[in-house]
Amino acid sequence: MDDSAEDAFRAFVTARSPALLRSAYLLVGDRSKAEDLLQVTLLKAFQKWRRIKDPAAAEGYVRRAMVNTATSWWRSRPYRERPVDTLPERSGSDEIAARIEQDAMWQHLRGLPAKQRAVLVLRYYEGMTETEIADALNISRGTVKSHTSRALGSLRRQFQDEDAQQETVTL
Repeated sequence: MDDSAEDAFRAFVTARSPALLRSAYLLVGDRSKAEDLLQVTLLKAFQKWRRIKDPAAAEGYVRRAMVNTATSWWRSRPYRERPVDTLPERSGSDEIAARIEQDAMWQHLRGLPAKQRAVLVLRYYEGMTETEIADALNISRGTVKSHTSRALGSLRRQFQDEDAQQETVTL
């Protein structure tokens, strides 16, 4: 592939990846599977990129390839219904990005040590003060502060690493 076509592909990926990731998430319903789907689809698109003569048709081609790839994945796995007690809430106009971010936050939170996770949940989700948290967990206020600091630092690093990985994928 010549440099101009490669530059055009990079520009397309940079500009359209967030929207394509949202679509991938809607197709497969899981963030990691959506990232895999997008990566596989972009690889297929990269291999065929020089054949796309009309830049306006590129996104349609990539979306069609994404749907076809997702369909192929569904067909290769046995279909299983998952009954639920309550139906999911209907989403608003474009809440997928917020939901993806929320899912990522919960995944990272689950990876923290139990005390750090407890301190963050009590502080930021339950709205408790440091003193209330210290009393609830039977630890000192200083320990609450240090657990909070370590947990927030760990979350920052995890999100920075995730952002760096996404930048690498889009290049």
